[in-house]
Amino acid sequence: MKIVVFGQKDSLHELLSNQPGEMAIVIPVEKAEEFLLHPDADSYFDLAFENTEPRRQLLNKLLPKPVFINSVIQTLSETNNSFIRINGWPTFLKRTIVEASANETIRGEAQQIVSSLNKTIDWLPDIAGFISARVISMIVNEAYFALEENVSTKAEINIAMKLGTNYPYGPFEWGEKIGLKNIYELLAALSKTDLRYKPAALLIKEATL
Repeated sequence: MKIVVFGQKDSLHELLSNQPGEMAIVIPVEKAEEFLLHPDADSYFDLAFENTEPRRQLLNKLLPKPVFINSVIQTLSETNNSFIRINGWPTFLKRTIVEASANETIRGEAQQIVSSLNKTIDWLPDIAGFISARVISMIVNEAYFALEENVSTKAEINIAMKLGTNYPYGPFEWGEKIGLKNIYELLAALSKTDLRYKPAALLIKEATL
């Protein structure tokens, strides 16, 4: 099974973290346009997806092969209902379970592709943030509210959350790994319809520096 992947090295490493099976042949490319050099591929992963018209037109040329896009915020209705949308934010692809949304007609084929990478898919509604990204973004946001209120320092809050909840990272560490811009943009999108997601002022400041 030939799988062509475009994205940062860290993203590729996370995608392959569960040691793909012998049948999976993974080919990294340095730019999205190089997808077209592999018309015989079984699927394509755009881990650096940008929701622009040129990028969508490029990926449309790869259909009906399974096209996976790292699109945590933009839904399929905003990109293309024929794509397979996944949560490919930093740290999330390390898990054995991949959060994804797709048309039911292509889910079986998509699962086969992901299974060849020794991962499984958790099919979720096509909503911004899936589940994990929403939860982690809110945790990071609450940590910034606590920092604004002088509850404690970043270092102490990180330690408290790791020791108290057994999280792999403290909220500020996680925010840095994911990218504060990613978190801010998700919260900003969600807060348009639900004020619970309103970003903390300090988070906005650091994310937009």
